[in-house]
Amino acid sequence: MQDRPTFSRRGVLAAGAAVAATSALLTPSVATAATAGRSTSKVRPTVVLVHGGFADASGWNGVISELQHAGYECVAPANPLRGLPTDVPYLASVLASIEGPIVLVAHSYGGAVMTNAAAGNDNVKALVYIASFAPAEGEQLGVLLNKYPGSLIADAAEAVPFTNADGSTGTDLYLTADKFRAAFCADLPVATTRLMQATQRPFSASSLTDVTQAAAWRTIPSFGLVAGEDKAIPPALERFFYERTKARKVIEVPGASHVPMISHPKTTARFVETAIRTVS
Repeated sequence: MQDRPTFSRRGVLAAGAAVAATSALLTPSVATAATAGRSTSKVRPTVVLVHGGFADASGWNGVISELQHAGYECVAPANPLRGLPTDVPYLASVLASIEGPIVLVAHSYGGAVMTNAAAGNDNVKALVYIASFAPAEGEQLGVLLNKYPGSLIADAAEAVPFTNADGSTGTDLYLTADKFRAAFCADLPVATTRLMQATQRPFSASSLTDVTQAAAWRTIPSFGLVAGEDKAIPPALERFFYERTKARKVIEVPGASHVPMISHPKTTARFVETAIRTVS
Protein backbone atom coordinates (compact mmCIF):
# COMPACT_ATOMS: atom_id res chain seq x y z
CA MET A 1 0.00 0.00 0.00
CA GLN A 2 1.30 3.45 -0.90
CA ASP A 3 2.18 5.91 1.86
CA ARG A 4 -0.17 8.85 2.47
CA PRO A 5 0.72 11.95 0.45
CA THR A 6 2.81 14.47 2.37
CA PHE A 7 1.16 17.56 0.95
CA SER A 8 -1.41 19.34 3.14
CA ARG A 9 -4.57 21.19 2.08
CA ARG A 10 -5.33 24.72 3.24
CA GLY A 11 -8.28 25.25 5.49
CA VAL A 12 -8.22 21.74 6.92
CA LEU A 13 -8.64 22.90 10.54
CA ALA A 14 -11.91 24.61 9.69
CA ALA A 15 -13.39 21.33 8.48
CA GLY A 16 -13.72 19.89 12.02
CA ALA A 17 -12.02 17.60 14.45
CA ALA A 18 -11.96 14.54 12.22
CA VAL A 19 -10.20 16.35 9.39
CA ALA A 20 -7.94 18.12 11.87
CA ALA A 21 -6.79 14.71 13.08
CA THR A 22 -5.90 13.78 9.52
CA SER A 23 -4.00 17.02 9.15
CA ALA A 24 -2.03 16.19 12.27
CA LEU A 25 -0.92 12.95 10.63
CA LEU A 26 0.35 14.88 7.63
CA THR A 27 2.07 17.67 9.52
CA PRO A 28 5.12 15.79 10.95
CA SER A 29 6.57 15.03 7.51
CA VAL A 30 6.44 18.74 6.62
CA ALA A 31 7.85 19.75 9.97
CA THR A 32 10.64 17.19 9.68
CA ALA A 33 11.77 18.69 6.39
CA ALA A 34 11.82 22.17 7.91
CA THR A 35 13.66 20.97 11.01
CA ALA A 36 16.28 19.34 8.88
CA GLY A 37 17.02 22.72 7.35
CA ARG A 38 15.95 21.78 3.84
CA SER A 39 15.19 24.79 1.67
CA THR A 40 12.02 24.93 -0.44
CA SER A 41 14.10 24.42 -3.57
CA LYS A 42 15.34 21.07 -2.20
CA VAL A 43 11.89 19.71 -1.40
CA ARG A 44 10.71 17.24 -4.02
CA PRO A 45 7.77 18.62 -5.96
CA THR A 46 4.30 17.17 -5.97
CA VAL A 47 3.48 15.94 -9.47
CA VAL A 48 -0.05 16.88 -10.52
CA LEU A 49 -1.35 15.05 -13.60
CA VAL A 50 -4.34 16.37 -15.56
CA HIS A 51 -6.28 14.17 -17.96
CA GLY A 52 -8.10 15.31 -21.07
CA GLY A 53 -11.38 14.56 -22.83
CA PHE A 54 -12.77 11.06 -23.55
CA ALA A 55 -10.71 9.82 -20.57
CA ASP A 56 -10.28 9.91 -16.83
CA ALA A 57 -7.40 10.04 -14.34
CA SER A 58 -6.81 6.28 -14.55
CA GLY A 59 -4.95 6.91 -17.80
CA TRP A 60 -2.07 8.13 -15.64
CA ASN A 61 -1.86 4.91 -13.57
CA GLY A 62 1.24 3.55 -15.25
CA VAL A 63 3.07 6.88 -15.03
CA ILE A 64 2.03 7.39 -11.41
CA SER A 65 3.31 3.92 -10.51
CA GLU A 66 6.71 4.79 -12.00
CA LEU A 67 6.88 8.18 -10.29
CA GLN A 68 5.78 6.84 -6.92
CA HIS A 69 8.45 4.16 -7.17
CA ALA A 70 10.96 6.96 -7.75
CA GLY A 71 9.76 8.69 -4.59
CA TYR A 72 7.46 11.39 -5.93
CA GLU A 73 4.06 12.28 -4.51
CA CYS A 74 1.40 12.37 -7.22
CA VAL A 75 -2.09 13.82 -7.47
CA ALA A 76 -4.35 13.10 -10.46
CA PRO A 77 -7.56 15.10 -10.01
CA ALA A 78 -10.77 14.46 -11.92
CA ASN A 79 -10.94 17.12 -14.61
CA PRO A 80 -14.65 18.13 -14.78
CA LEU A 81 -14.57 18.38 -18.61
CA ARG A 82 -17.30 21.03 -18.57
CA GLY A 83 -15.34 23.67 -20.51
CA LEU A 84 -12.58 26.11 -19.59
CA PRO A 85 -14.77 28.46 -17.48
CA THR A 86 -15.48 25.52 -15.15
CA ASP A 87 -12.38 23.37 -15.46
CA VAL A 88 -9.77 26.13 -15.07
CA PRO A 89 -10.93 27.45 -11.66
CA TYR A 90 -11.36 23.88 -10.45
CA LEU A 91 -7.77 22.93 -11.31
CA ALA A 92 -6.54 26.25 -9.91
CA SER A 93 -8.22 25.40 -6.61
CA VAL A 94 -6.52 21.99 -6.56
CA LEU A 95 -3.14 23.62 -7.15
CA ALA A 96 -3.79 26.21 -4.43
CA SER A 97 -4.44 23.41 -1.94
CA ILE A 98 -0.96 21.90 -2.38
CA GLU A 99 1.94 23.22 -0.35
CA GLY A 100 5.40 23.45 -1.84
CA PRO A 101 6.65 23.14 -5.43
CA ILE A 102 4.50 21.56 -8.13
CA VAL A 103 5.34 20.03 -11.48
CA LEU A 104 2.19 20.10 -13.56
CA VAL A 105 1.66 17.47 -16.26
CA ALA A 106 -1.23 17.42 -18.71
CA HIS A 107 -2.56 15.40 -21.62
CA SER A 108 -4.63 16.57 -24.59
CA TYR A 109 -7.42 19.01 -23.59
CA GLY A 110 -5.92 18.95 -20.09
CA GLY A 111 -3.06 21.02 -21.51
CA ALA A 112 -5.44 23.88 -22.25
CA VAL A 113 -6.82 23.71 -18.71
CA MET A 114 -3.28 23.62 -17.30
CA THR A 115 -2.16 26.53 -19.48
CA ASN A 116 -4.87 28.74 -18.01
CA ALA A 117 -4.97 27.43 -14.43
CA ALA A 118 -1.24 27.64 -13.66
CA ALA A 119 -0.92 31.31 -14.59
CA GLY A 120 0.15 33.36 -11.59
CA ASN A 121 0.85 30.36 -9.34
CA ASP A 122 4.44 30.69 -8.17
CA ASN A 123 4.47 27.14 -6.80
CA VAL A 124 4.20 25.64 -10.30
CA LYS A 125 7.78 25.14 -11.42
CA ALA A 126 7.25 23.32 -14.73
CA LEU A 127 4.55 22.55 -17.28
CA VAL A 128 4.86 19.17 -18.98
CA TYR A 129 2.70 18.77 -22.08
CA ILE A 130 2.01 15.16 -23.11
CA ALA A 131 0.47 15.00 -26.63
CA SER A 132 -1.25 18.16 -25.58
CA PHE A 133 -2.75 21.50 -26.47
CA ALA A 134 -0.75 24.56 -25.38
CA PRO A 135 -2.91 27.50 -26.52
CA ALA A 136 -2.11 31.21 -26.34
CA GLU A 137 -4.38 33.99 -25.13
CA GLY A 138 -7.42 34.45 -27.34
CA GLU A 139 -7.17 31.06 -29.06
CA GLN A 140 -9.85 28.38 -29.39
CA LEU A 141 -9.08 24.66 -29.51
CA GLY A 142 -11.49 23.97 -32.37
CA VAL A 143 -9.63 26.45 -34.56
CA LEU A 144 -6.22 25.13 -33.54
CA LEU A 145 -7.25 21.54 -34.26
CA ASN A 146 -7.72 22.48 -37.93
CA LYS A 147 -4.33 24.18 -38.25
CA TYR A 148 -2.72 20.97 -39.53
CA PRO A 149 -4.28 17.91 -41.19
CA GLY A 150 -4.42 14.49 -39.61
CA SER A 151 -6.95 14.57 -36.79
CA LEU A 152 -9.69 11.93 -36.86
CA ILE A 153 -11.57 13.36 -33.91
CA ALA A 154 -14.19 15.31 -35.88
CA ASP A 155 -15.24 12.21 -37.83
CA ALA A 156 -15.23 10.00 -34.72
CA ALA A 157 -17.15 12.33 -32.41
CA GLU A 158 -20.83 11.96 -31.62
CA ALA A 159 -22.79 14.87 -30.13
CA VAL A 160 -25.20 14.04 -27.30
CA PRO A 161 -27.36 16.71 -25.62
CA PHE A 162 -27.42 17.06 -21.83
CA THR A 163 -29.19 19.35 -19.39
CA ASN A 164 -27.21 21.92 -17.42
CA ALA A 165 -27.98 22.74 -13.79
CA ASP A 166 -29.77 25.92 -14.89
CA GLY A 167 -32.04 23.96 -17.23
CA SER A 168 -30.29 24.98 -20.43
CA THR A 169 -29.11 22.37 -22.94
CA GLY A 170 -25.46 21.59 -23.47
CA THR A 171 -23.70 19.18 -25.84
CA ASP A 172 -21.40 16.36 -24.83
CA LEU A 173 -18.92 14.82 -27.23
CA TYR A 174 -18.24 11.08 -27.24
CA LEU A 175 -16.09 8.98 -29.56
CA THR A 176 -18.11 6.26 -31.26
CA ALA A 177 -17.30 2.62 -30.61
CA ASP A 178 -16.29 1.88 -34.20
CA LYS A 179 -13.85 4.80 -34.44
CA PHE A 180 -12.56 5.17 -30.89
CA ARG A 181 -9.45 3.03 -31.24
CA ALA A 182 -8.26 4.49 -34.56
CA ALA A 183 -8.71 8.08 -33.44
CA PHE A 184 -7.54 7.81 -29.86
CA CYS A 185 -5.42 4.80 -28.97
CA ALA A 186 -4.47 2.65 -31.98
CA ASP A 187 -1.29 1.32 -30.34
CA LEU A 188 -3.17 -0.38 -27.47
CA PRO A 189 -4.70 -3.88 -27.46
CA VAL A 190 -8.27 -4.09 -28.76
CA ALA A 191 -9.54 -5.49 -25.46
CA THR A 192 -8.10 -2.50 -23.63
CA THR A 193 -9.51 0.05 -26.04
CA ARG A 194 -12.98 -1.50 -25.85
CA LEU A 195 -12.95 -0.90 -22.10
CA MET A 196 -11.66 2.62 -22.60
CA GLN A 197 -14.43 3.40 -25.07
CA ALA A 198 -17.14 2.03 -22.81
CA THR A 199 -15.91 4.03 -19.81
CA GLN A 200 -14.92 7.22 -21.63
CA ARG A 201 -15.84 10.53 -20.04
CA PRO A 202 -17.35 12.92 -22.59
CA PHE A 203 -16.38 16.55 -22.59
CA SER A 204 -18.50 19.56 -23.36
CA ALA A 205 -18.43 20.74 -26.97
CA SER A 206 -18.08 24.26 -25.59
CA SER A 207 -14.46 23.35 -24.78
CA LEU A 208 -13.69 23.74 -28.48
CA THR A 209 -14.93 27.32 -28.61
CA ASP A 210 -13.94 28.55 -25.14
CA VAL A 211 -11.29 31.26 -25.37
CA THR A 212 -7.97 30.89 -23.56
CA GLN A 213 -7.52 33.72 -21.07
CA ALA A 214 -3.94 33.15 -19.88
CA ALA A 215 -0.85 31.33 -21.11
CA ALA A 216 1.21 30.10 -18.16
CA TRP A 217 3.95 28.86 -20.48
CA ARG A 218 5.02 32.48 -21.02
CA THR A 219 6.50 32.56 -17.52
CA ILE A 220 6.79 28.90 -16.43
CA PRO A 221 9.34 26.53 -18.05
CA SER A 222 7.65 24.05 -20.34
CA PHE A 223 8.45 20.60 -21.73
CA GLY A 224 6.74 18.73 -24.56
CA LEU A 225 6.25 15.12 -25.63
CA VAL A 226 5.13 14.50 -29.22
CA ALA A 227 3.16 11.32 -29.98
CA GLY A 228 4.51 10.29 -33.37
CA GLU A 229 1.31 8.64 -34.67
CA ASP A 230 -1.25 10.82 -32.92
CA LYS A 231 -4.58 10.83 -34.77
CA ALA A 232 -6.34 13.14 -32.31
CA ILE A 233 -3.96 16.10 -32.09
CA PRO A 234 -1.71 16.02 -35.18
CA PRO A 235 2.00 15.67 -34.31
CA ALA A 236 2.69 18.78 -36.41
CA LEU A 237 0.39 20.77 -34.14
CA GLU A 238 2.12 19.43 -31.03
CA ARG A 239 5.49 20.46 -32.46
CA PHE A 240 4.08 23.90 -33.23
CA PHE A 241 2.91 24.30 -29.64
CA TYR A 242 6.19 23.21 -28.10
CA GLU A 243 8.27 25.38 -30.39
CA ARG A 244 6.10 28.39 -29.55
CA THR A 245 6.39 27.77 -25.81
CA LYS A 246 10.18 27.62 -26.20
CA ALA A 247 10.10 24.28 -24.43
CA ARG A 248 13.25 23.43 -22.50
CA LYS A 249 13.14 19.90 -23.90
CA VAL A 250 11.02 18.12 -26.50
CA ILE A 251 10.99 14.39 -27.21
CA GLU A 252 9.07 12.40 -29.79
CA VAL A 253 7.82 8.87 -29.21
CA PRO A 254 7.71 7.15 -32.64
CA GLY A 255 4.63 5.06 -33.24
CA ALA A 256 2.80 6.40 -30.20
CA SER A 257 -0.92 7.09 -30.46
CA HIS A 258 -2.68 9.93 -28.64
CA VAL A 259 -2.17 8.18 -25.29
CA PRO A 260 1.61 7.73 -24.86
CA MET A 261 1.20 7.85 -21.07
CA ILE A 262 -0.70 4.55 -21.37
CA SER A 263 1.25 2.83 -24.17
CA HIS A 264 4.65 4.18 -23.04
CA PRO A 265 4.34 4.87 -19.29
CA LYS A 266 8.03 4.43 -18.50
CA THR A 267 9.12 6.82 -21.25
CA THR A 268 6.52 9.36 -20.14
CA ALA A 269 7.53 9.07 -16.49
CA ARG A 270 11.23 9.47 -17.30
CA PHE A 271 10.38 12.57 -19.30
CA VAL A 272 8.52 14.03 -16.31
CA GLU A 273 11.56 13.27 -14.16
CA THR A 274 13.76 15.07 -16.69
CA ALA A 275 11.56 18.15 -16.31
CA ILE A 276 11.80 17.90 -12.53
CA ARG A 277 15.58 17.69 -12.60
CA THR A 278 15.83 20.57 -15.06
CA VAL A 279 13.91 23.00 -12.87
CA SER A 280 15.21 21.79 -9.49
